[in-house]
Amino acid sequence: MKKTLTLAAMLAGSAAFAQDLPQQSSTWFTDAQAMLETHLARTANTATAKNVIVLVADGNGVGTNYATRVFMGQQNGALGEEWVMPYEQPEFYSALVKTYNINAQTPDSAPTAGAMNSGVKQRFNLINLGEDGIHDDCSTEADNKLTIFSEIVSGMDKSVGIVSTARITHATPAAVYAKTANRNWEDAVPEGCEGSKDIATQLIDAMEAGTIDFAMGGGGRYFLPDGTELGGLSGRRADGVNLVERAEGLGAAFVTDQAGFDALDLTADAPILGLYENSHMMYEVDRADEPSLAEMTKAAIEYLSKNENGYYLEIEAGRVDHANHAGNAARTLTDGVAFAEAVAMADELTSDEDTLIIVTADHEHAIAFNGYCGRGSDILGLCMGVSQTGIEHNGEPNLAADGKPYTVVGYLNGSGSVLVEQEDGTYSGARPDVTQEEATDVDYVQQTLIPMSSETHSGEDVAIYAKGPWAHLFDGTIEQNYIFHVMNHAVTAE
Repeated sequence: MKKTLTLAAMLAGSAAFAQDLPQQSSTWFTDAQAMLETHLARTANTATAKNVIVLVADGNGVGTNYATRVFMGQQNGALGEEWVMPYEQPEFYSALVKTYNINAQTPDSAPTAGAMNSGVKQRFNLINLGEDGIHDDCSTEADNKLTIFSEIVSGMDKSVGIVSTARITHATPAAVYAKTANRNWEDAVPEGCEGSKDIATQLIDAMEAGTIDFAMGGGGRYFLPDGTELGGLSGRRADGVNLVERAEGLGAAFVTDQAGFDALDLTADAPILGLYENSHMMYEVDRADEPSLAEMTKAAIEYLSKNENGYYLEIEAGRVDHANHAGNAARTLTDGVAFAEAVAMADELTSDEDTLIIVTADHEHAIAFNGYCGRGSDILGLCMGVSQTGIEHNGEPNLAADGKPYTVVGYLNGSGSVLVEQEDGTYSGARPDVTQEEATDVDYVQQTLIPMSSETHSGEDVAIYAKGPWAHLFDGTIEQNYIFHVMNHAVTAE
């Protein structure tokens, strides 16, 4: 007859058993036991979420996140592998997220962000149109526009904000407010699409409708007429419309630099529009005269928190994606750290009691990791050998079959291909040598195999981390559009 033990009996037996193990004094063992106790003490928060904050590091899949973790640890004097990111703390629940689009194994940022904001998966290159919407066909927009989370919560008298280091009209931030048959219609729509609106116009429309209260990022060129100069921005709108003037006519405060940002009155009720570059904001390592992602996060939360009914805020580290596309791991990881600092800021300024914080990515990239590297190998540098004694690498680079060292991080495709186009159009070549100094330079482009002008996304899963009301509903492996359903449940649960 099978015996049934109570939970208390099993725990007691486990504790007693642990006391008899020779490894019980190991830090690895005691740390794991402490983690176990922390998880056993967790209780689900089923309160109504007053606020929802979604932080998206664009292109930060499981692999990119791993590299950022090691990099952040090494920047803080650790070997790196053992580092814990702010959103990897035990109070966060986690899951894996499937990112494919309706018609694409490898996803695009527009429909992935749209899935999170609408509750349904979408087609490649579309934003917030149903499955009968067709890319580049504006005639399919009217009958396929979806209701999105910002519209739902603004209908509940909550405020809505968007922060991005990409253009504010780029795919991920645009998914908070826009509906379009082409993610690239940022400042104009094609002839014959008179019933459609470009994405920048849709942002100001949303601001006028009271759906968007705070918007901050890059992309100033899409808000000013061609030939117009303002605060360092140069307009390129061919229709002659000045959307900045229109926003200011709504009472919006408009800023374009660090001084303007620092002078913002966050207690005012008027909308805020910050546009810091003509296109995307600077990479963190190059940043000058514009606020960091953490600073913008802080400003957004302070501004939106005035609303006693709460708010929805989406924060995007858009340039993680762009540095991955460039095959430039150094900028990828420094922007990844800036994202982690923004998460820590959001967590510090809010309460788990009433704020659901979700940390995730829209997709991964074709990033890859070489082996077998010893502990503490510089994540941006060469793969060092495993030491037979101690825990740190032996200081000697591992060599490939060609007799040359190789970096820890690589990409499967991109501009750093070891194959070079020849005069006859064919590709051939040998892998160039690389030194530790070269590999750790901020401008170094990682070696790849397949030649492409820009490295691609990949279709693998991303992770999601969440804390606050109903965060426990993120568990297992989920579809990306499920994120919307948890957010919507969290703000409506009683």
